[in-house]
Amino acid sequence: MIPPPDSLLRYEPPVLVSRRAEKRSPEVSGARGHGRGLPEACPGPTEWEEDKKLWVQQVSSVPSTRLDVVHLQEQLDLRLQQRQARETGICPVRRELYSQCFDELIREITINCAERGLLLLRVRDEIQMTIAAYQTLYESSTAFGMRKALQAEQGKQDMEKRIAELEEEKQELERQVSEQKAKCEAIEKRENERRQIEEKKHTEEVQFLKRTNQQLKVSTEMQF
Repeated sequence: MIPPPDSLLRYEPPVLVSRRAEKRSPEVSGARGHGRGLPEACPGPTEWEEDKKLWVQQVSSVPSTRLDVVHLQEQLDLRLQQRQARETGICPVRRELYSQCFDELIREITINCAERGLLLLRVRDEIQMTIAAYQTLYESSTAFGMRKALQAEQGKQDMEKRIAELEEEKQELERQVSEQKAKCEAIEKRENERRQIEEKKHTEEVQFLKRTNQQLKVSTEMQF
């Protein structure tokens, strides 16, 4: 016997409906629908393949008692603890177990009143759509945040690269400034030396001319 699925939703014992090599008959297809006249609001059957055999397990049509509801609550608390579901925040385990519990409540209520079951089914579907919408929004926001973070990181890298390039340009300009400053100092030194030589030469020429003039003056006075 194949063990029933580990779920809070109550199922009938599993039934072998076909083997892979066999052609499925209309009776087999019918076995995969809602069993024993269950209302459509009840959760559908579950099916799986094992060893090339198709098994189907219908949702139980047995009404639940007050003790069954108490047992359901105890099982919910136990499985939350066993599977270490988080009490707060987003937790897929907690969501899965509460979904199973809600499906079981829908099953129990639908057996007694199909209209209430249909209403609860609409509530469940609306909640699931809302959760899916929030999940899509969360994933979109996460992807957007990651893109922005990557863009910021890329921008940071580009900025660091640009800063490094500017630092190199600055160092090159400082080197050129130092080089030009050294050239200017060398030119200024040569000009100072040349000016001193010219001044000395000019002074010597003036002194020579003065002496020559004095000598000529003395010579002229002696002649007269």
